[in-house]
Amino acid sequence: MVKERILLTIAARGGSKGVKNKNLKNLCGLPLIAHTIIQAKKWGKADKIVCSTDSREIAKVALKYGAEVPFMRPPALATDTAGKFEVIRHCLKTVEEMTAKFYPIVIDLDATSPVRKITDIDGALRLFTKNRPKSVFSVVACRRNPYFNMVEVNAKGYAYLVKPLKSAVKRRQDAPKVYDLNASIYVYERKFILDKKSTSVLSDKSLIYIMNEYSAFDIDSESDFEFIEFLVEKGAVRL
Repeated sequence: MVKERILLTIAARGGSKGVKNKNLKNLCGLPLIAHTIIQAKKWGKADKIVCSTDSREIAKVALKYGAEVPFMRPPALATDTAGKFEVIRHCLKTVEEMTAKFYPIVIDLDATSPVRKITDIDGALRLFTKNRPKSVFSVVACRRNPYFNMVEVNAKGYAYLVKPLKSAVKRRQDAPKVYDLNASIYVYERKFILDKKSTSVLSDKSLIYIMNEYSAFDIDSESDFEFIEFLVEKGAVRL
């Protein structure tokens, strides 16, 4: 079997509302983005590891730890409202134009979700190559369930269950299984990314890769950094 080329992307915008310079902030002795680059390098199955950023400072750090930064992200894709899917599409198209090569598989690792194992990247890729969906994305089991203990409020201010069933669910364990996207690993089919109708990881042929509960922590605040360092110190997770 001929090995399919894999482009691994790491998106890291310079601006950050929650924590200033979040992608460069120290986590367990390294800049946050460095953990994901090192994981990608250790995994070793990507033909290219490319960081898409608008920040010269992030680009410098990304290069130091082994990622390529063959272009700077356009300002239009570095705003607060720019979607990540468009960033990945731009990265794929630009790299293919620069290398004159196609990348049938694109894996995106989120720098703000560094609590992942190399075996998780492998597992998500195996799921993709075995089933050939349009996308695979990592998830964790939800602690809350829209069929049981999540409510919305209507125009009159009254609360109601988000997803009511014909028969009321009396125990959380009896509710349909639901999952949280943990923003860690995404695997994409090239054609799906380049399709202008595609706008997010979700499609009519998407599969989930289930990760452990610790991987649910997406770093977005100062306390998130402190909590991850606490988990590492206690030996609950490894980076």
